[in-house]
Amino acid sequence: MSGTMTAVAGFVDGKWLEEGGGAAGLLDKYTGEVIAEVAATDRPQVSAAVAALQESQRRVVLPPRQRADVLLRAAELVRARRAELIRTVQADTGFALGDASKEVDRTAETLTLCAEEAKRLVGHMVPIQGAPNSLGRISYTKCEPYGLVCALTPFNSPLNTVAHKVAPAIAAGNSVLLKPASLTPLSAQSFVQLLLDAGLPPEKIGLVYGPGAQVGRWLAEEPAIDYYAFTGSTATGEQLHRSVGMRRTQLEMGSLASTFVCRDVDVEAAATAIVGGALRKSGQVCTSVQRVYVDEGICGELVRLVVDGMAKEVAGDPGDPATTVGPLIARAEACRVEEWIAEAVRLGGEAVCGGSRRGSVVEPAVLVDVPDSARIVGAELFGPAVVIGSYSDFGEALEEANSTPYGLAAGIFTNSLDLSFQAIDALDVGNVYINQTSGSRADLMPFGGFKLSGFGGAEGPAYAVRDMSREKTVTWALS
Repeated sequence: MSGTMTAVAGFVDGKWLEEGGGAAGLLDKYTGEVIAEVAATDRPQVSAAVAALQESQRRVVLPPRQRADVLLRAAELVRARRAELIRTVQADTGFALGDASKEVDRTAETLTLCAEEAKRLVGHMVPIQGAPNSLGRISYTKCEPYGLVCALTPFNSPLNTVAHKVAPAIAAGNSVLLKPASLTPLSAQSFVQLLLDAGLPPEKIGLVYGPGAQVGRWLAEEPAIDYYAFTGSTATGEQLHRSVGMRRTQLEMGSLASTFVCRDVDVEAAATAIVGGALRKSGQVCTSVQRVYVDEGICGELVRLVVDGMAKEVAGDPGDPATTVGPLIARAEACRVEEWIAEAVRLGGEAVCGGSRRGSVVEPAVLVDVPDSARIVGAELFGPAVVIGSYSDFGEALEEANSTPYGLAAGIFTNSLDLSFQAIDALDVGNVYINQTSGSRADLMPFGGFKLSGFGGAEGPAYAVRDMSREKTVTWALS
């Protein structure tokens, strides 16, 4: 990437901030060059943002149709500014062109879905006359916003996950305070500007920057925040949950996704899907294909096909349109991924292909015969590598996949209804994909994990909008 970009210190009380609590350089993820100076929001500014949004929630009320119109116009602006937003996402993340393009396109889809939900958020009639002594009574529920939603978003989806937190909150009538990942501030700034240009009253949105250990802690300490929508690591999610007590949370956390390939499938098609599922965003996705369990009768063939597919990928400069696998979010993360691959080999595994590092770029890797003691088997890698192992008993493979503390997603390739339903019933995960990899999410579906992968409400516009609303029961006694 080339060129210089700038970022402000946040958006507080309807105004962009030029100065904050100290500036840091934002690095190009491929070259390591400074491309922007970003100031962290200081403690008084964070408190001012919360106070202003709390006050706006009392005096600026958007009816459902107006919320929907704002979100629809924002979706139109995403499409109109597509090229500019793709460049911003690439500058923030180092994503290859294809990944950045999908990030922007999905953001428009998410905004549109949330606009639709804003128009149909209603309560329901309560059949109170079925209760004793209730003749002449009617009862119904109505949906109201919680108040102030704090959106805490990750680096690996700097527009679409922001949309999945902010847009449902707006659709439900809440005010929103956004704190993006420190490594991807430019996309969040662009998103807030989109909403303002789409007609969102500036009093209804805030943006603060800074490290989660500091600014995130300040936000958790703000008693006026009613709801926290978070995507990030399990450790950080657990800490947030402990800090905010009885307040509502939506926590999307760590994962260790598995995909299964049975012997009755088109092996070549499964291999192609696995390559794509393992390398999207350079493997930096919570549902990335990391562990693959293959029927022993076709394991050798699948490994060969996956290796062939990996060889066709181009890892390198995201500014080159031919690149399909860009750098990791930071050089330190690339070094960690390289070390995890090397450790797996030291412990007896084999790197059939890839695994070398150039700066922040890691060549896509396939590993086999990796022992369970290797970190790449038992922890989330967040990098472009896949571990393939064979099984002779499908039930035992399902049990092994369940043995981790995580439960977000799993995929299974099979033409057998029996094996499909066996997996659906056995897998302790929130999302099961049949004849798809673990990373086959669609934005309109409910998305959430079990165990240490998720807590609270699910993502997905229809589900998040309802979860970011509270339902009030009203009863009338008619004279």
